[in-house]
Parts: sequence; C-alpha cells; structure tokens
Amino acid sequence: MARPTSKADLIEASNTAYEKIVDLIDSLPEKAQTGNFAFETDKLKGEHWKRDRNIRDVLIHLYEWQKLLLEWIENNQAGKAQDFLPDGYNWRNYGEMNQQIWQKHQKTSLKEAEELLAKSHQQVMKLLATFSNDQLFTKNVFSWTGNNTLGTYFISNTSSHYDWALKKLRKYKRSLKQ
Repeated sequence: MARPTSKADLIEASNTAYEKIVDLIDSLPEKAQTGNFAFETDKLKGEHWKRDRNIRDVLIHLYEWQKLLLEWIENNQAGKAQDFLPDGYNWRNYGEMNQQIWQKHQKTSLKEAEELLAKSHQQVMKLLATFSNDQLFTKNVFSWTGNNTLGTYFISNTSSHYDWALKKLRKYKRSLKQ
C-alpha cells in the first residue's frame, strides 16, 4: 500500500495492516503461533532479522514503539519537552534500544503481547483521531516534531511498522510450509 498522505488514508492503512497481522496470526496453528522462526537470517539485511525470533518478539516491538509515540505526544502536548527516543538513544544507536526491548520481554507471553499491542493500537488510533489533517501532514505545526510532520511519526509507528511486521510474519508462515 502507498504511504498515507492524509488522515483518512493513514487511519485506513493502519487499521487494515493491523487486522492483517491479527488475521495472519490467527491463521496459524497454535503450535506455530508460539514457535520460533525457522528461516535463514544470515543473508537478510537488518539486525531485526536476528533479534526477533518469534511472533511475540515482533508484536512487542510494535507495542513498545507505539508506547514511545504515545508518551512523546502526551508529554510534548503537556508542555514537557521530550525527544522521541529515550535519553541515551539517537537514530544512530536505536538498535541498542530495540535489543533492550527484546530482552525486557523475553518472559512476556504471546497472549500478553497480543493484548498489549491491541491496546496500544487502539490508543494510537484514538489519539490520531484528535488531530486534523493539517496538524498531521503540514510541517512546522508542532515545534517538537522538528523537520517532520506529526503524521510521519504516526505512519512510522502504525502502517509502515505494521508492513514491516507483516513481511516478517509472512516469511515465517511461508517457512512453515517447507
């Protein structure tokens, strides 16, 4: 799907991709839902191919990034200036943060991960609905978004991130047939 350029497109793309994730997981046998990925990762680019080893890991990654988005917007709207990434992280070393997220949730169950993501998705969509199209897709509306639009952050943490997750989950599903 094309990158959303309006609020309506963003809502549709996010909800559609989220439902695809839920449906894909539901289509798998229960044993496969909690199994580890069995596809070769050595030739795949990106640390996430090695980091995320099962469906839970992917869902928790989505959830934690949505939590970042929600806290960032809430704090900045309340006048508490905050960078998007937590202290100590930047766009050059956020892979370390992703690894910390992975480690933090190794005892989280798939069911809990599904519930956490369902809740954060709902919260993000509710928050998204409070902004106008112009607030989302016009630059310099909010000083705390820097050179990006607020919509860019929503896209990165919903529709685009869901597409990333779907790519991994589809690869896993295909690997089960081999």
